[in-house]
Amino acid sequence: METQLKETVNYLKQKGVDTPEVGIVLGTGLGGLVSEINIIEEFPYDKIPHFPVSTVESHHGKLIYGTIGNKKVLVMQGRFHYYEGYNMKEITFPIRVMKLIGVKNLLISNAAGAVNTNYKKSTLMLITDHINMYPDNPLRGKNNDDFGPRFPDMSEPYSHQLNDMLRAIAQEKNIQLNEGVYVPVPGPNLETRAEYRMISMLGGDAVGMSTVPEVIVANHMKLPCCAISVLTDECDPDNLALVALSEILEAAAIAEPQLTTLYTELIKRI
Repeated sequence: METQLKETVNYLKQKGVDTPEVGIVLGTGLGGLVSEINIIEEFPYDKIPHFPVSTVESHHGKLIYGTIGNKKVLVMQGRFHYYEGYNMKEITFPIRVMKLIGVKNLLISNAAGAVNTNYKKSTLMLITDHINMYPDNPLRGKNNDDFGPRFPDMSEPYSHQLNDMLRAIAQEKNIQLNEGVYVPVPGPNLETRAEYRMISMLGGDAVGMSTVPEVIVANHMKLPCCAISVLTDECDPDNLALVALSEILEAAAIAEPQLTTLYTELIKRI
């Protein structure tokens, strides 16, 4: 993997990507932030050496290099998921590329179901912690000490500094920003009533199918990160309704402008 990472980083540098300060991962239906970018260059994933290719219809599948305000950003418009058949090292490969090319802070977004019945769809949730339900880990296998320690600490997986800044911005902009514990599951099916009850009993506030592998690798490489879920459906097991992808995308679109506001303002203040 080390050789592949070097080749990918060298390719991007040769194409003009020069020490971006902020890395961003955009989740399902959350591409609106792209409109805030002064785009310098776009790279379809299938043109980047060793990059996986997103197979989810709501993910655009390109890496965008540009600026927001006076900050250089490198943005994944579309991510990779375990349920697509990729292994954890493939899923997190772009995060290692971001770190090695110079990114100093990582901003992640996702679409998630609201397990906490006090939280409503089309609102945002700042992730303060997670419970990892994946059957695999991106750090499994021989460790590369140049990247990080064999047993990285996870007592603060989400940066207190970045989270505090997001709380302040939300208050200033009058944006409802719930907070809670995110629980990732393999997917791609949504959960049963019993599974929602289990996640709630474990202490989860939202459930999704991404983000945590990226957070683990970011922590391994000492890359400060934060993550916000757009809550796209309400997962009350006693009042559960069928939900379609179109409804999830519609709910995400309602909250997306607030996510864009939070992250664009955060980027300016970092």
